[in-house]
Amino acid sequence: MSDITINSGAAEPSYAVDMRNITMMFGSFKANDDVCLKVTQRSVHAILGENGAGKSTLMNVLYGLLQPASGEIFIKGRKVTIDSPSRAIECGIGMVHQHFMLIPPFTVTENIVLGMEPLKKFGVINTGKARADVQALSDRYDLKVDPDAKIEDISVGMQQRVEILKVLYRGADLLILDEPTASLTPQEIDELRVITKNLVNEGKTVIIITHKLAEIKAMADKCTIIRAGKTIDTVNVPEVSEGALASMMVGRAVDFTVEKKALKPGKVVLKVENLVVRNYLDHPAVNGLNLSVRAGEIVGIAGVDGNGQSEFVAALTGLQKAESGAITLLGKDIFNKTPRMIFETGLSSIPEDRQKHGLVMDFTVAENMVLQNVQEKQFSRRGFLKKNTITAHSRELIEKFDVRPPDCTGNKAASLSGGNQQKVIIAREVTNDKDLLICVNPTRGLDVGAIEYVHRYIVGQRDAGKAVLLVSFELSEITKLSDRIDVMFRGRIVGSMSGDKVDQAVLGLMMAGGVQNAAS
Repeated sequence: MSDITINSGAAEPSYAVDMRNITMMFGSFKANDDVCLKVTQRSVHAILGENGAGKSTLMNVLYGLLQPASGEIFIKGRKVTIDSPSRAIECGIGMVHQHFMLIPPFTVTENIVLGMEPLKKFGVINTGKARADVQALSDRYDLKVDPDAKIEDISVGMQQRVEILKVLYRGADLLILDEPTASLTPQEIDELRVITKNLVNEGKTVIIITHKLAEIKAMADKCTIIRAGKTIDTVNVPEVSEGALASMMVGRAVDFTVEKKALKPGKVVLKVENLVVRNYLDHPAVNGLNLSVRAGEIVGIAGVDGNGQSEFVAALTGLQKAESGAITLLGKDIFNKTPRMIFETGLSSIPEDRQKHGLVMDFTVAENMVLQNVQEKQFSRRGFLKKNTITAHSRELIEKFDVRPPDCTGNKAASLSGGNQQKVIIAREVTNDKDLLICVNPTRGLDVGAIEYVHRYIVGQRDAGKAVLLVSFELSEITKLSDRIDVMFRGRIVGSMSGDKVDQAVLGLMMAGGVQNAAS
């Protein structure tokens, strides 16, 4: 730790981290405004805040990715200056980012030891020792990771475990997990709870950046709430309700209920018959699926991730060719048509992967707001973009959907937080005014205030007579919004139930393939 600046200063050594009066500026914008954070050693500490509240910014300061305008940081009682991630690592700090930083063709072991490979004589990598070290770490923390598996072949939840092993391999005592459950299935979230408990039992300290209230209640000991860049409070999690946390986060009471008009289904908008779609391994991921969605209804697809949902939506939206079957939209054949043709027929979608399929990350926010509509007369003329019109349209949607920062029209999409990237997509898609809206995990990465807002818009589409197909791994979202729930298991719809008569036990059994009934 010779290159870390250590200064004298009183701080309680019981704190793993003591951040005092941190102010972080981006131009004239204060992302963090005099923020304080004290994290007790050997605990799980949550940082709660809306999208754009400044929680990730604060942790990027702690990890050395950003340099604050003012403030002090103490690690285990010692005042330190952390001006790079390498220095953060020397201080025993590791960070698992929301979007993983792994090399897909490399093995688990190769990713974990990258840059710190054990060497034999003459600089040759000792692959045997590397694998053994990774296996030993995996066993110690009960992470159950295969050292020889390639990253491209393992689940998102398993990739997260690899990222955790990466920071443990580098000697981290403090682990920062940025939105750790955003891309996980319910089962993987349960497993993460066990992992964090094991880490604390082994003497580690864990900071979780999140806005998921149920997971804070289940995992965290304490929670610091940040709103609009300021520290609101630090609370003992067992002593506060989810409603109280939500109110502190957004500054108002949050309504967790969703009001819907009486169901009045109209004509069939989407009809899928005997659909077969193969995955990248050439196995039938979708295997004889039948489904219909009517105007004025929300049909929710429930199921454990990996049962063909991604391939199903990709075939509906033209991103993947189906092998056989039929897909009609408003009575028109869209089977294996191009995404543009399907869009023009009447389908709008919120994709599963916002960065891969929802945005062009190097385009500005304004340009992303009109991706599908750029050829329309209002936005272009004789091949030239009407930039003033596009900017004005973007500003209107940014204000309406509370995208932050509010002056981001000229910013690249890559500069926004994950939650605000999602808001850009949602703003664009729900205002496209198509007859069918497909939503895949539409509130992934959003805070409760934004979720409340998005749910109202989805229900608003349904109440306006649009057809909505909702695919979500958040069961609470499925049960709250859906008029009918279809359960997908091994590429087929194996059962259905009315959205207002949900039996959670039966639904869970259907998702596991234990119970089947006649599907619609």
